[in-house]
Amino acid sequence: MSASTKSSFLQIHPDDNVLVALQDLPKGQVIEWNNSQIILQDDIRAKHKFFITDLKVDDEVLMYGVLVGKATTPILKGGLMTTDNIHHASQDYSFRDVNYQWQKPDVSAFVNRTFNGYHRKDGRVGTANYWLFVPTVFCENRNLDVIKESLYHTLGYAVTDKYRLFTDQLLSAFNEGESIASFQLDSLSTIQPAKNRVFKNVDGIKFLNHQGGCGGTRQDSALLSNLLAAYADHPNVAGITVLSLGCQHLQTQDLLNDVKKRNPAFDKNILIFEQQQSQSEEQLIKEAILKTFVGLTEINKIERAPAPLSKLCVGVKCGGSDGFSGISANPSVGYTSDLLVALGAKVLLAEFPELCGAEQNIIDRCVDKPTADKFIRLMQEYDAQAHAVGSGFHMNPSPGNIKDGLITDAIKSTGAAKKAGTSPVVDVLDYTEPVTKPGLSLVCTPGNDVEATTGKAASGATLILFTTGLGTPTGNPVCPVIKVATNTQLATRMSDIIDIDTGAIIRGEKTIEEMGIEILEYCIKAASGEVTPKAVLLNQDDFIPWKRGVSL
Repeated sequence: MSASTKSSFLQIHPDDNVLVALQDLPKGQVIEWNNSQIILQDDIRAKHKFFITDLKVDDEVLMYGVLVGKATTPILKGGLMTTDNIHHASQDYSFRDVNYQWQKPDVSAFVNRTFNGYHRKDGRVGTANYWLFVPTVFCENRNLDVIKESLYHTLGYAVTDKYRLFTDQLLSAFNEGESIASFQLDSLSTIQPAKNRVFKNVDGIKFLNHQGGCGGTRQDSALLSNLLAAYADHPNVAGITVLSLGCQHLQTQDLLNDVKKRNPAFDKNILIFEQQQSQSEEQLIKEAILKTFVGLTEINKIERAPAPLSKLCVGVKCGGSDGFSGISANPSVGYTSDLLVALGAKVLLAEFPELCGAEQNIIDRCVDKPTADKFIRLMQEYDAQAHAVGSGFHMNPSPGNIKDGLITDAIKSTGAAKKAGTSPVVDVLDYTEPVTKPGLSLVCTPGNDVEATTGKAASGATLILFTTGLGTPTGNPVCPVIKVATNTQLATRMSDIIDIDTGAIIRGEKTIEEMGIEILEYCIKAASGEVTPKAVLLNQDDFIPWKRGVSL
C-alpha cells in the first residue's frame, strides 16, 4: 500500500486510479495527491472510492493493481465510484508458466511453538473433541431435535437458558396483568462457556440437520453422502451417531462405504439407528441416547496434548464484507496464512465466485500446470453454469457489500483473495475433496457464507478465520470459527460475535504484519481450548450442503 493508513485516504497499489476514503470526506474538499490537487465532486463516505483522473466511457478502473471495472459514463477526477458510473470487468487469465518466487515471512518466533490438541490415531490433530449426530435423510431431523434438546440441557451444552428465563419473566408479568408492550428488557449477560458440562473433554455434541437424502436426484444424495462422510472423518470428531429412516436414497451402507473410501484406516465409533427397524419412536430415541451416552464416556477419556503448529489446518473466509475488508482484516489474515504455510501447516481458501478478478495472480502462484489447469477448469465450469441460468459472478456482491463500498465483484474478489496471503498454491480441491498437502490449497465452494464454511470443514479445516465488515453470526458444527472485524465500530457494536478487531490498521496504529501475528496467537489459543470463539460460545452450528447448483 503506497500511502500511510494514518492519512484520510489510501492508494492500495501504485497502478490504481482510485483512492479509498478511510474516513468521511465532504464534497469540495481538496485532496493533495502526487504534487497535484483533487477536488472532491461528491461526498465520499468512509470505505468508498474516488477517482484520481478523469475517465471516459469504457476506460478501465484499476484497484489492487488489476482491472476491476470499466466506466459506463464520463467521470470527473474526484468523483465517487458508484454502480451508476462503472460496471464489473476483469482481466482474462491463462496459464503462463511463471517461475513464482515466494518470500517467506520470518517465523523464528513460532518454530518451536505448539498447541494442545486432540491426537487421532491416523496422525491428524483436532482442535476440538466433538460427538456428531448425522441423519441420512431429512425425515430424521425431528428426532435429532428431540435428542438435542434432551442432551444439551442435561449435559450442560445449552446456551439459551437466559432467553428461557426471559420468556418465563414475560409469562409471569402477563399472568399478573402487567402490560407486556411496555415490559423492560433485562440486560442480557455475556455468554460464558457452560460451567456445568458433565464431560469436560467433550467440547460439544453436534447435529447435522439437513434437507437431503431422498427426493431430488441420486447425484444429490451421493454428494451429500460424501459430505457427511467428510464430517464423520473430521479430526475434530471423535464419535458419530447415525439416524436413518430406512427407505431413503442415501442408504446407511452407502455412507459407511464413503467413510471407508475417504479414510481406509477409519476407526471411530459409529452408532447406527434405523427407524423402520425399531419398535417405536420412543424406543429409537431412548436407545440412541443411551448408546451415545456410553460413547461420550469413552471419548471423554481423550485429553489434549501438545502438537506442532504444522498440524493446524486453517480455512480463511469472508462474509458481510465492506470497503475495508481488503485493507485491514483480509490482508492481516493473509499474513497469518503465510506464517502458517511457512510453519508447514495447511491453509484453505474457498469461495470461487469471489476469486473473479484475482484468477491470474492465483494461476501464477500455482506450483505446476496440472494444479493451474484444475483451477481454470473449475472456475470456467462454475462461471458457465451461472451464465447458463442468466446469472454470473458479476452478480455476487450483495446490497450490503455495495452500500459499504464493494461496487463490483472484481473489487470484492481481489480484496477477498488477500486472505490467502502470498504463498504458492500447492493444490486445488473440488467440493468435499480432503486436503492432503501442507501449504495453501484452493477449495471449490460458493461464496455463500454457510455453504463455503460447510465445504471448507469438509476438506479438513480445523479452525476457520472469518473476516467481516458488516457483521455475520455464521459458525460451523465441527470447526471453530473465529470472527475478525475490519473496523473497530463493528467490533464494538457487535462484540458478542466478534473475536478480533483489525481496525487499528485503518487508524495507522498497527501494521498488517503485527495484526497477522496477533491473529496467529489467537489461533494457537483457540486450537488449545484456552479461548473459545464467540461462534462456538453461541452454538452457531450452521450447515448447508451445496447441491452443485448455481449459488454465488
